[in-house]
Amino acid sequence: MKVYKTNEIRNIGIIGHGSSGKTTLVEAMAFNGSLVDRMGRVEDGTTISDYDPEEIKRTFSISTSTIPIEYRGHKINALDVPGYFDFIGEMIATLRVVDSGLIVVDSVSGLEVGTEKAFSHVKEYGIPSAIMINKIDRENANFNKVLTQLRDYIGNAVVPIVLPIGEAENFKGLINIIDMKAMEIKNGKAIEIEIPADKEDEVNEYREMIIEAAAQTSEELMEKYFEGEELTREEICLGIKRGVIEGELIPLLCGSSTQNIGIVSLMDVIIDFLPSPEESKTVEGINPKDEEEIERKYDENQPFSAIVFKTIADPYVGKLSLFKVVSGALTASGDVYNASKDKKEKLSHIYILQGKKQIDVEKLVAGDIGAFSKLQFTTTGDTLCDPDNPILFSPIEFPKPIISQAILPKSKGDEDKIGSGLQRLMEEDPTFVVSRNTETKETLVSGLGEMHLEIISKRLLNKFGVDVILEDPKIPYRETITGKSTAEGKHKKQSGGRGQFGHVFIDFEPIRDGETDFEFVDKIVGGVVPRQYIPAVEKGLRECMEKGVLAGYPVTGVRFTLFDGSYHTVDSDEMSFRMAASLAFKKGMKEANPVLLEPIYHVEIIVPEDYMGDIMGDINKKRGKILGMEPIKDKQKIIAEAPLVEMAKYATELRSMTQARGEFTMEFTRYEEVPAQLSEKIIESAQEEE
Repeated sequence: MKVYKTNEIRNIGIIGHGSSGKTTLVEAMAFNGSLVDRMGRVEDGTTISDYDPEEIKRTFSISTSTIPIEYRGHKINALDVPGYFDFIGEMIATLRVVDSGLIVVDSVSGLEVGTEKAFSHVKEYGIPSAIMINKIDRENANFNKVLTQLRDYIGNAVVPIVLPIGEAENFKGLINIIDMKAMEIKNGKAIEIEIPADKEDEVNEYREMIIEAAAQTSEELMEKYFEGEELTREEICLGIKRGVIEGELIPLLCGSSTQNIGIVSLMDVIIDFLPSPEESKTVEGINPKDEEEIERKYDENQPFSAIVFKTIADPYVGKLSLFKVVSGALTASGDVYNASKDKKEKLSHIYILQGKKQIDVEKLVAGDIGAFSKLQFTTTGDTLCDPDNPILFSPIEFPKPIISQAILPKSKGDEDKIGSGLQRLMEEDPTFVVSRNTETKETLVSGLGEMHLEIISKRLLNKFGVDVILEDPKIPYRETITGKSTAEGKHKKQSGGRGQFGHVFIDFEPIRDGETDFEFVDKIVGGVVPRQYIPAVEKGLRECMEKGVLAGYPVTGVRFTLFDGSYHTVDSDEMSFRMAASLAFKKGMKEANPVLLEPIYHVEIIVPEDYMGDIMGDINKKRGKILGMEPIKDKQKIIAEAPLVEMAKYATELRSMTQARGEFTMEFTRYEEVPAQLSEKIIESAQEEE
């Protein structure tokens, strides 16, 4: 593939609700650009975008793939983004580097949650966009219904530039409103026809709308329009492009990606109306040495800089780092500086990726997208730049995980393989986190949904050969006391030769500050327990704190006061006093009214107002407390507290209750006593497990 100039490149994120036909649309674009000889099918696992074994098996995209397509002397980098919400991190990373977005909408389902989310992200990032109503040939397709939904939701910025001739089984062609031409598809070929009489009024109405929108982008065109002069095609196109770049206009197209109808019109729109990197905003950063603000333009003549937006962990090739060149040009030799890690990276190859295929290239210029292999320090979100002209761009902000599961190997001895495989998958997916719960002795994997974690487990098997089991994590309960007690611990052992003797009296009382786990008070007078054995008593108590008397959970919030005891001049030693402390602990804890504590989490839930009643009712059912509410744009934030045990599957439940329109964050806040009836069940269950 030749080296394209910055103004000849289009970077476009193909986004939208799951199953709206994004991957098939990219396949049709690749076919029209002669990248493939025949179109693959998602159902057969033969598309260039979906090549991962899990994508093929499940027939939907799991990660973003980059497909560079040559068309009309330009290079379109089409980034096929997953539509399912568990993989929202892929959309966030992609929208950081594309210059425009194409929102794909199903002609039958119409405006879906994924469409709303795609549009809100595009708006948030300030990215120009177009909309494609796909699957016009499907049964029950309804172009006008979907157009009305989109204009009601987004506004009058949505302007059709293509109209369908017929729908569903009667779909037979398209009308290009700008050129006032109609095409009918017969035997796979496009034949120009007259605009159908029943479409003329609609076509004229939308054409007037386009011309008016185009005229509003400059005083010169507005003047010409008001004087009743006809705008030329070039002026209309220039006006549309200005409107699109400024976010005032969203061109709407339609077609069928499976039949490859309307895809050429779409590719023309991408080149004619969507911005090249050169027409995109400058990228702001700081000089990492003095933190002075600087910016880079998409210009080949500026110093080299790039942002890494995705990492692919490949067990055979090693790590691939996908990047976008922001400024300057890059060749496949020499060093680059990683400003995020303050390290130099040595380059040996640069590639462009076509799905899973890596193609060696000699040079990439500002605005283009490529990949490095085997960079030592670089991870997703890092800035790479010219060592002599450093710049640091802001990192990509990914959503935090909201669901956790315990992960175990199916076969013994696979623990090390699990660890290294999970580490590689964490590099690949910043929305996935691995942690170790020292209390429950479990390795936890955390992500954005149950499907996300299930696919992580399958990738461990497919990529690293490790079969695992996912289970609900144990809740890290604690134990404490609510009353006071005094206990004697006496350890005495004589069996010939030197014996063992340790004897203590200890007071037990609760510490109610919610912060202190353990306090040891020495009130020994007169040497009844010699100084050298007092640390052993404290150590014995600390060891016992790891396992409480009710259900074996760690103990917290107890003050132990050692006030009396006795010793033997020959038989006493540190071990004897540790054992005596242990005996006192068991008695004293049982007599001081022990209780179970559970972790309470601070929860913030953001939902559309319509769902408020259901969400608040559900939180109350979960033994939660509503602390407050506050409006956020067109939604409401509910602030609450709830026990972790009730919130373990909340990611799935909230998605179901709000049709995926709700989101939430959770943070540990404190421990609270478990209600008595629940406490009994937890203790029973722990004893059975023991």
